[in-house]
Amino acid sequence: MFSKFDVIETIDMIEKEHLDIRTVTMGISLLPCIRATAQETAQAVYDRVMQKAERLVPTATELSAEYGIPIVNKRVSVTPVSLITAAFPEESGVVGAALDRAARELGIDFLGGYSALVHKGTADYEQVFLATIPEVLATTERLCSSVNVGSSKSGINMDAVRTMGEIVLKTAQLTRDRDGLGCAKLVVFCNAVEDNPFMAGAFHGVGESDTVINVGVSGPGVVEHALKFIPDDDLTDAAELIKRTAFKITRAGQLIAREAAKRLGARFGIVDLSLAPTPARGDSVAHILETLGLEVVGCHGTTAALAMLNDAVKKGGVMASSRVGGLSGAFIPVSEDIGMIESATAGKISLDKLEAMTCVCSVGLDMIAIPGDTPASTISAIIADEAAIGMVNNKTTAVRVIPAPGKKVGDEVSFGGLLGRAPVMPVHTGDAGAFIRRGGLIPAPIHSFKN
Repeated sequence: MFSKFDVIETIDMIEKEHLDIRTVTMGISLLPCIRATAQETAQAVYDRVMQKAERLVPTATELSAEYGIPIVNKRVSVTPVSLITAAFPEESGVVGAALDRAARELGIDFLGGYSALVHKGTADYEQVFLATIPEVLATTERLCSSVNVGSSKSGINMDAVRTMGEIVLKTAQLTRDRDGLGCAKLVVFCNAVEDNPFMAGAFHGVGESDTVINVGVSGPGVVEHALKFIPDDDLTDAAELIKRTAFKITRAGQLIAREAAKRLGARFGIVDLSLAPTPARGDSVAHILETLGLEVVGCHGTTAALAMLNDAVKKGGVMASSRVGGLSGAFIPVSEDIGMIESATAGKISLDKLEAMTCVCSVGLDMIAIPGDTPASTISAIIADEAAIGMVNNKTTAVRVIPAPGKKVGDEVSFGGLLGRAPVMPVHTGDAGAFIRRGGLIPAPIHSFKN
């Protein structure tokens, strides 16, 4: 039972500390939609999404009003489209356009799943599918794409890594009039998970139920506010406070997830308790780290502070729900976190430091603007480095970088809304091209052999 104090505390979290349900994401299997032609498949995909997600936005709006908890985004994830269009991969864009149209008509914020899983090898149809990504992302508004290029079990598909560096660069060039916005909708993964509700990396895994509801909660402001009451306590006490706070945040997510699933006739999938920041002041993961005692995020000690935060968030969430999944932890996107934006603009945090932080956070190098003339081989090398961290540490890592066309270090890109803005950060100029061109498969580490 909730006490009066619990109710008042939750109201304060919502009104003063930016507590919200960041996303209610409906996962939909598209496997029943495969037809003989791209046009028939696209129509079946459109019809299925329209039918299954017809009540998603109204239901989320109703729940938000009933429980007084803001629900920021309503999203859909689908079976990786490369599997649905395997018989006609060159026409995959037709299905992508149908998905984007459904998202727009339903009022869905983003729809994820224009995806491919190539971590052990790239089939011929997948190679063709990958080539369609830049044009599809340039000509759609709400569709998101992800590609899994490695795993702790299989190693890293370096041929796919090389291809993805080229695709990221081409996507940026095709959306140069929008500061390379297409790349903000494209994620390259190692160890991608099947139940992630957050964009741009969400897709509905083939091991999932027909239709599921996955909820992502977020409360960086709540955690930061709580820590301000114990400015002199040791880090053991700070970790305990974060854990208790994460527990309360997750309970709110569990409540919404169960009720949404029941009303929509879907299965309750997971609660992802990631601390996902926004560009709004008071909603920053970077500021949590600074509240712990860092002068500025990016200085020495940042990785240790982030490791403690991430672990405490996971422990609190696991106590609150038996259905924790997705990514769950702390996100460190540069353009979507006001503290990160300010640190990067002041030159206090570098790409190297961000890479070190990804060893202990939830995902990876996220929403980072780099010079528009960065070679594709350098982008591939960044992807390879991040995939190696994920592979060896048996965790999900990802890369979402934006080569900003026509922009150089010190310039700024702006996307608006939750995608925010970011200064263009420098990359190393040493050439990794010969390494990337070797291709092949980086073998999985020995600890992967567990059966």
